[in-house]
Amino acid sequence: MHFKIEESDFISIMGPNGSGKSTLLKIIANLLKPFSGNVLLDDVDYSLIPRNVFARKVSFVPLSSSKVFFPYSVYEIVMMGRTPHLNYFGIENEIDHNKVIEVLELLEIDHLKNKGINEVSGGEAQRALIARALVQEPKIMLLDEPNAHLDIKHQVSIFNILLKLNKEFGLTVVLISHDLNLANFFSNRVVLMNNGKIEFDSAPKEVLTEDNIKLIFNVNSKVMKSINSPETFINISPKL
Repeated sequence: MHFKIEESDFISIMGPNGSGKSTLLKIIANLLKPFSGNVLLDDVDYSLIPRNVFARKVSFVPLSSSKVFFPYSVYEIVMMGRTPHLNYFGIENEIDHNKVIEVLELLEIDHLKNKGINEVSGGEAQRALIARALVQEPKIMLLDEPNAHLDIKHQVSIFNILLKLNKEFGLTVVLISHDLNLANFFSNRVVLMNNGKIEFDSAPKEVLTEDNIKLIFNVNSKVMKSINSPETFINISPKL
């Protein structure tokens, strides 16, 4: 399998359950080792990159659960992302504090900094996890289903935040999603996987076709143009 991430990409990885999406993302995140081949970052093999150096370039937001069992505050959760930048003794300084506040303000959750992570809404908690990844100051952010467990409003909000980071700050975003329409609207590339292989990798309009959706997901769909804009949306038939 050959997969290349370009600078400032916004990539949605999609496919049925068990198709290999999370495995691919965890290999990119350096959490799993591939059985064969090499994974490179800036043309350097992962095995040659120290962990703290890697963490300053690539951040990972795991699939979130509904609760965090330890009663950390939102501020403490986000400060954990500064670990790769801390000194030998692991002590935070004013630079670290200012970076956390800056990111909390950017994601509009600075008013929640003293609240327990278990006391905020699902959407706010997800923003905190994204903030934790962002204070690493990465070039690439990887996210495993960032809109899982969220209502429609918060799903769109999270994707809008990621798009802002991508467009305004040049952050490369690679995520797993099950929402065809959000992937179609926000991504510049969509990757469709099946049986551990990448079947399609291109612009959304080229990948998310009725034939491809039928082939990969085994469902009927209708790709339709919006009346008021050039955007398309995808309607899945309730009948398989």
